[in-house]
Amino acid sequence: MNPFDDLDGTFLVLTNDEDQHSLWPAHIAVPAGWREAHPRADRATCLAWIETSWTDLRPRSLRAAEAAGAADVAAAAQVAGGAR
Repeated sequence: MNPFDDLDGTFLVLTNDEDQHSLWPAHIAVPAGWREAHPRADRATCLAWIETSWTDLRPRSLRAAEAAGAADVAAAAQVAGGAR
């Protein structure tokens, strides 16, 4: 059986630098680039935690780029509005 599909298994919730989350079997080493975000628990508890905690599925870098782009658009609009 795939350990990721074990309904009775013990899991962790991992997160990476992009704020992405992963359900991870507790008996498998945490891979490089990931860290524990929620302690060992049953599958349902971990999935519920992910559901409530990971509300914006966009990677952090995309959110930052979109925020920077929005700021650039707002600044350009302000400059254009003052140029009249």
